[in-house]
Amino acid sequence: MCMTSLIVKFSMEVHKKDLEVSEREAMARRLGMLSLANLNPCVKEMQYAVRGPIVIKAAELEGQLNKGAKLPFEQVIKANIGDAHAMGQKPISFVREVIALATCPSLMETATGFSDDAVTRAKEILGSTGGGSVGAYTNSVGISTVLNHVAEYISQRDGYPASPADIFLGTGASGCIKNIMKLCLTMDADNKPGFMIPVPQYPLYSACTAEFNAHLISYFMNESNNWTLDRAELERAYEDSLKHCIPKAICIINPGNPTGQNLPAENIAEIIRFAHDKQLLIMADEVYQDNIWTDGDNFTSFKKVLRSLGPDFDDQPLASFHSVSKGFMGECGLRGGYCEMTNFPEDVKTMLLKLISASLCSSTSGQVAVSCMVKPPTGDARETYDRETKAVLASLKERSVMVHEKLNAIPGIKCNPLQGAMYAFPAIDLPAGAIETAKSQGMEPDFLYCSELLDATGICVVPGSGFWQTPGTYHFRMTILPPKDQLVVFLDKLAEFHGQFCEKYSDVSPLGS
Repeated sequence: MCMTSLIVKFSMEVHKKDLEVSEREAMARRLGMLSLANLNPCVKEMQYAVRGPIVIKAAELEGQLNKGAKLPFEQVIKANIGDAHAMGQKPISFVREVIALATCPSLMETATGFSDDAVTRAKEILGSTGGGSVGAYTNSVGISTVLNHVAEYISQRDGYPASPADIFLGTGASGCIKNIMKLCLTMDADNKPGFMIPVPQYPLYSACTAEFNAHLISYFMNESNNWTLDRAELERAYEDSLKHCIPKAICIINPGNPTGQNLPAENIAEIIRFAHDKQLLIMADEVYQDNIWTDGDNFTSFKKVLRSLGPDFDDQPLASFHSVSKGFMGECGLRGGYCEMTNFPEDVKTMLLKLISASLCSSTSGQVAVSCMVKPPTGDARETYDRETKAVLASLKERSVMVHEKLNAIPGIKCNPLQGAMYAFPAIDLPAGAIETAKSQGMEPDFLYCSELLDATGICVVPGSGFWQTPGTYHFRMTILPPKDQLVVFLDKLAEFHGQFCEKYSDVSPLGS
């Protein structure tokens, strides 16, 4: 090719690139600096049902009542989210004492009424902070003293050693979960990472999967067998996903949210064997491990079962999560949690440290709360601590039994036993007219049900479709956290509403009939 032709070709390529730049610039100016049109599509795809449209409407109705509006009910009963203190649960004294003293150390010298246990714990924690202050950044993985407390707790719980080097603290369990999921992401649009998520699922997982532009692999829990897991269903979900993604991890919530099951050790072992066969990371969400309601039943961790399977499984990676938001503490707003990394390669842990270092550290108040969760007082605060924690757990157990019994007494509603956690996820029989009416309005049938329940009674629950469910079934999720007197009103109103709802839509002819 002659020099003239080369120059012409080069000029044409430069002109083409200039046009492309101009077109992009024009598009950027047309869309503006920030608009819904040019927003990250992954953010637009995210959904979080427990704070969805019905919850927003419930807040609006509550505001109307506070201004004196006349509605068919006198109060909004919020049973949509596991926020214990918002439902009236009192904080554990030892926890708040330690946080107060760690936040304002001068109280140790000037104030009275604090237990010696709380003073000792606050001093111990502050001794591992910069300048003896919770206002200082901590190590990215957390305060060393708290990491040691977590390792001691896990070792005592499972009977197998745990190392603080395998633990990091986070902004609640959810912050830890998101960091572990980030390790599994790929930048290859043709080979998306896949996360096996239980259905029904907690919306955190579907929201994160959407945010990270990953593929959600649904595996269905067996409602007819109290929400246990079947190996055949795991195999089906895995095989079906291979044309869409590269499966990277399997997530399990145990005890279950929203389903309330407590998996037996043999079912956990089956899941571990499946993950090992498929070379999947196991993510065990165990934030409800203190909330076990069945007499004679106990929580069994994935870590304990994994170790019991022997050296053949020493290469099976497991990330386990716990939080101060649930259990007997209910300290949701403090945002404290931890992750233990079992069988993680050292170079992977190094990369994780780099990842979490970008956020500097998690909330120091949350870290202090983690210490109080995993290491109870042993001296003068112990009696009060035991009395308060036992009272909280006993009350929750009483409410779980009552909710299960009263739900199953309502014709057309069926609920599995609440073995653990803080929720019921009852199945509801809906008349064909209601199903067709909902579909004609572009909504899920259980959304219609929950929306009309709120309008008629002031009861706020979350449609089962927000947690996903087996096609053709309908549910709602409710917490057992409202005070007992509110729950009694709730369940009585629900029984009356359900009958009226079914009668109303039994007279509606299905479309096309």
